[in-house]
Amino acid sequence: MVFVQLLAMLVVILIAAEVFTNALEHLGEKLGISEGVTGSIFAAIGTALPETMVPLLALLAGTQNVTTNEEIGVGAILGAPLMLSTLSICLMAISVWKRRGTQGHLRPERTGLLRDLNFFIVSFFLAAVAMYVPHSLKIVHYSMGACMVMTYFVYVMMTIHASKGLVEEGHATEAESDMFLCKIGLPNNMMVILVQLLLGLGLLVAGTKGFINGVEAAAQMMGISALLLSLLIIPIATELPEKVNSILWIRKGKDTLAFGNITGAMVFQGTLLPAIGIMLTPWEPRKEVIWGIVITLIAAIWIRYLMAKGGIKVWHLLVNGSLYVAYLGLVFS
Repeated sequence: MVFVQLLAMLVVILIAAEVFTNALEHLGEKLGISEGVTGSIFAAIGTALPETMVPLLALLAGTQNVTTNEEIGVGAILGAPLMLSTLSICLMAISVWKRRGTQGHLRPERTGLLRDLNFFIVSFFLAAVAMYVPHSLKIVHYSMGACMVMTYFVYVMMTIHASKGLVEEGHATEAESDMFLCKIGLPNNMMVILVQLLLGLGLLVAGTKGFINGVEAAAQMMGISALLLSLLIIPIATELPEKVNSILWIRKGKDTLAFGNITGAMVFQGTLLPAIGIMLTPWEPRKEVIWGIVITLIAAIWIRYLMAKGGIKVWHLLVNGSLYVAYLGLVFS
């Protein structure tokens, strides 16, 4: 029964992702903004809601076991960027492997991707450093958390500021097909776009929540600890929106939207979510956590190196997938 629930919720997420991305393309086109803003901010924040809810619910309204709540919270916070930077990036490349070939190029807009990765790498490194600050120094923890929140604000401002120039260079958001709600006779205006956007987002959250419940039940049957559950299992569910949206976009040739959806979510999850962990949990280094941070940073630095060097080929991102496999080997050894 658990696996039937997982399959049903996966179908809901797939449908929701189509509805959400379709409305988002029309919203970006209507506002006249770049694909970078649409993918890195709008899509990233919208699809990051499920993984944001997990640590918040665990820390503020979880079980009576405080330790378990903290383990789930920390694991969910750090597991999300790990999943995005390794497995999600790899699956996105695999989805176009047959069409573009092993040596095929992936062409996201360069400046936006580098900005996303720069912000993420610096912020996530600071989140790692915070683990070695004694928790008794609460003022330091709260100050670091506040600094990370401000970092995300600066990132959003810089991304929006760059939008006008990118639009002029031909990177404006363009919708390829009619909006789904318009196909039943509704007009293509801002109100209808927002209704479909909220409908897609609601289905994403509901489908992901149901998937999480099913994954948790399956994990209990398998006898997995709370920390490993949140590091490995929960992100599979909470990152499904990003995975599906990016695969849909990259298969349509919208590489900037596809990458921006993932790297924008990484910035969100590398700043705001660690700020929650730093301020509300002991935020202490443990084997599973440290290896997760190291692998995540290596994966992000690898992508940044490729972009700085000249470009990304399909086979390059298989390295990211192998890093996730390496992490599994390290934590289960």
